[in-house]
Amino acid sequence: MARYTGAVCRQCRREGNKLYLKGDRCYSDKCAMERRAYAPGQHGQGRKKVSEYGTQLRAKQAVRRIYGVLEKQFRIYFAEADRQNGITGDNLLIMLERRLDNVIFRLGFASSRSEARQLVRHAHFELNGKKVDIPSIQVKVGDEITVREKSRKTEKFRQVSDLAGSRSLPAWLESNPQELWAKVAALPTREDIQIPVDEQLIVELYSR
Repeated sequence: MARYTGAVCRQCRREGNKLYLKGDRCYSDKCAMERRAYAPGQHGQGRKKVSEYGTQLRAKQAVRRIYGVLEKQFRIYFAEADRQNGITGDNLLIMLERRLDNVIFRLGFASSRSEARQLVRHAHFELNGKKVDIPSIQVKVGDEITVREKSRKTEKFRQVSDLAGSRSLPAWLESNPQELWAKVAALPTREDIQIPVDEQLIVELYSR
């Protein structure tokens, strides 16, 4: 099975940064990075000398893990970003940010991107009035996202207004948590994407 199924917190420890993969737990004192801020494994606390390639690889792996995409998918995103006009690194992050599962997470409809991905796959949302179950769909300006009528009665979506209220909404999105409705007001820019990674390292890695 290609998708990672191990302990999620090990991924944050491996990258040496909080990737916020487990929702509320990442903001509590139960976060593994708060308790063991070193790489997992027998030699995790050993002295490490990271090469230039290793630094580039870690940057790529961190972005992959943040957005929950596989290596093959990531290479496709990079190839498309490289073909577009503009800065390749910025294009890459903007494409990943426009994924539907990421948008659901940014809106506060899910506590983590992995939960958002699962909710989309289980067809809890509509995109422009049509049922959608593909997490990787790229949203466009003007797209409207709503929770399906039959899903609104579930306990999960009764709590959405509280969850959404505790998270700042990106400037490129509009949302009404009480109505379980949202709209893509603009495309994200690099300044809107706050992740602890230098995307230029990824460009250098794939340019080798």
